[in-house]
Amino acid sequence: MPAIVVVGAQWGDEGKGKTTDILGTSVDYVVKPNGGNNAGHTVVVGGEKYELKLLPAGILSPNVTPVIGNGVVVNLEALFEEIETLESRGADTSKLRISANAHLVAPYHQTLDKVTERFLGKRAIGTTGRGIGPAYMDKIGRLGIRVQDIFDESILRQKIEGSLRQKNELLVKVYNRRAVDVEEIVEYFEPFIERLRPYVAETEQLLNDALDRDEVIVMEGGQATMLDVDHGTYPFVTSSNPTAGGSCVGSGVGPTRIDRVVGIVKAYTTRVGAGPFPTELFDEMGELLQKAGGEVGVNTGRPRRCGWYDAVIARYASRVNGFTDYVLTKLDVLSNIERIPVCVAYEVDGVRQNEMPVSQTEFHHAEPVFEYFDGWTEDITNARTFEDLPVNAQKYVLALEELSGCRMSVIGVGPDREQSIVRHDLLD
Repeated sequence: MPAIVVVGAQWGDEGKGKTTDILGTSVDYVVKPNGGNNAGHTVVVGGEKYELKLLPAGILSPNVTPVIGNGVVVNLEALFEEIETLESRGADTSKLRISANAHLVAPYHQTLDKVTERFLGKRAIGTTGRGIGPAYMDKIGRLGIRVQDIFDESILRQKIEGSLRQKNELLVKVYNRRAVDVEEIVEYFEPFIERLRPYVAETEQLLNDALDRDEVIVMEGGQATMLDVDHGTYPFVTSSNPTAGGSCVGSGVGPTRIDRVVGIVKAYTTRVGAGPFPTELFDEMGELLQKAGGEVGVNTGRPRRCGWYDAVIARYASRVNGFTDYVLTKLDVLSNIERIPVCVAYEVDGVRQNEMPVSQTEFHHAEPVFEYFDGWTEDITNARTFEDLPVNAQKYVLALEELSGCRMSVIGVGPDREQSIVRHDLLD
């Protein structure tokens, strides 16, 4: 059985964790291929809520081997804190495997992230301050520290010295901060060495061997399409590629082994941090969506900006990723709204544009063109088939399917694993 890729189709927080968790009951491996502990997801199992950041959602399924891929940047302190939290609640984390080629987040990455944001002032990106961007900068600049490096003190020390030679110049001369001592960083990593060792593996080989045995792999990209460093709303993006292609690079699984690419999309739209957001609401309706949807960042605690569904973005995400299926989440949040707008196009400088504008300047000035759909008043959280939904909810889903360029295979009607309507089996 080939691999399945799960990708956020908007600006994140679409419900990828729940989708992966649902699939996780039927798959063998769940892989996190990119990002770090800067993006969190919430999974609800049996009424119990679990907030995950670095660990793949599949870690809550006993038969799944969770894998942190080579494309991830790992904060060891955050990793073991998350492991300890799950174990204290009875979860088994012993099957976790971490790529030896994944890069590590050092304390100086977090320092640089925070001081850079302050230095930028009004031009700040709105990062989480967890050092993800600086860690990726070191990776691309060939100054990074990989998981495998901490098992050789000589190599670890050399890499820290090489990285700090440049970092300290920046911290002292530009940001007026103290220099970071090499020994301080060596000592920071030391307690993690033996704790980390049992989890480390050659995960590229592990995953490809699993595919050769016809086992099922799900790759859950962090963040989302519109935060992709190449395809998102640059510069208000993350530092990696959360799109489908990035999952191949970040896992070591080749593109010809991918069978399904599943896009996760909310029935409305949210965003955390700065950047353009054409359908954003600034009124009571925005507050209603925020409250009804529990729209607070898992990782940051920041309220999410809320707006109506944007079919232009959904079509764009479908093209960029090559989606075979969509999972529509949080349809239940829209209950009791009399008329529901959906953005079907933009107007830029008086000209209608049906697809994404060429430039970010145009996108920043895009005004949404809405179509309106009648709402419903029924509670849909107990619906388990498409026919259980009110007629207007069915019409809304079918309209989104047509406007978004991809079939809506699963519909979420609540936060729990069981609160899902399956129209097309994602594993069939």
